Amino acid sequence: MHYQIAHTTTYSYSQPVTLAPHLVRLRPRCDASQSLQSFSLVVDPKPLGISQITDLDGNAVVKLWFQQELTDRLQIQVLSQVETLRSNPFDYLMEAWALKLPIDYPASLHTQLKPYLSGQTLHYSTSLDPVAVKLAQEIHQATGGDAIAFLSELSQRIHQTCKHTIREFGEPLAPGITWAQRLGSCRDLTVLFMEACRAMGLAARFVSGYEAGDRQATERHLHAWAEVYLPGAGWRGYDPTQGLAVADHHIALVASAPPAYAAPISGTLNRAGAVQSSLKYHLSIQARTDFGLSQFATNT
Repeated sequence: MHYQIAHTTTYSYSQPVTLAPHLVRLRPRCDASQSLQSFSLVVDPKPLGISQITDLDGNAVVKLWFQQELTDRLQIQVLSQVETLRSNPFDYLMEAWALKLPIDYPASLHTQLKPYLSGQTLHYSTSLDPVAVKLAQEIHQATGGDAIAFLSELSQRIHQTCKHTIREFGEPLAPGITWAQRLGSCRDLTVLFMEACRAMGLAARFVSGYEAGDRQATERHLHAWAEVYLPGAGWRGYDPTQGLAVADHHIALVASAPPAYAAPISGTLNRAGAVQSSLKYHLSIQARTDFGLSQFATNT
């Protein structure tokens, strides 16, 4: 699949402010599952400087810094062209020792994956939410400890049990709260999925990106899903909001162990006193198959 994505984010401020440096995580990845063919960025007010950097997770991040002049808005426009390459999400051969749960990673690999195995909060003695642990244990028993069956069932269970809601702002909810409410945004459901995976020794990370979805849909939003590290297969995506393994209808931007490091835009303002801010965005995704069919979806 070939996608053209136009995404404009506009922040408006109740009083003029000066802008501290900002990080923009809206550049699509270029890896084994997708190829970035073009990317452009336009910022208003014009930055004093722009730096292309690679963060600890290997994500391409743009750092902006500005003249210390007053402004009442910040607008960031990106235009990307991406080809997704993975039509079959199960095109791999896992290591035989990793087929059953819980996975016992070799010491050297475990050291590398340690950030992706810890819980989302520090409120529990094990660092893992006990509600997510219980959910993982139930699915482990139901699937006989089969790693791939566990991931599919976990994704389906969250999708079928929890109602999806749009929540534009705020950090992901604690996994136990999401499961108790049977309700959550895509990032809430993703964090619940990740926590249950980590309870079974499966390294998992948070992904921010876009999902093409239904051709008839009239709205588009940034999306979140999880990637799980499967020995022999590498990082593989699962979307509990949709209840499926990720293939060529998802376009990944960035991935990180903590969701905060996958925020699309982050930065601060310099201003004495309280300042109210508002956010508007426009997102369109144009998709084309190799047969030349296309669809266009937009949201403002």
